Amino acid sequence: MAGFDPTKDKILEKWVSDETGLIVSINQYENGSPKVQIGPRLVQLKDGSETQRKAGRLTMEDLLFVYNIIDEVKDKLAKVSRPE
Repeated sequence: MAGFDPTKDKILEKWVSDETGLIVSINQYENGSPKVQIGPRLVQLKDGSETQRKAGRLTMEDLLFVYNIIDEVKDKLAKVSRPE
């Protein structure tokens, strides 16, 4: 079995919480089915640069962010998904 090839991984759509940095995205690997990913999280460092961290456990703010975008995520995923 071949390993993961990052050149075959595509982000089709992405949402980022301004408040918590949580990223929700629709990803597709090669010709596979598009799927929703929750995380990682963008974190601002003291020097002003950004880095990514695991999403880990979700806060109430994270949950409200996902709740507020879930219909848009569902609609976008339905547009890019193949019927099974």
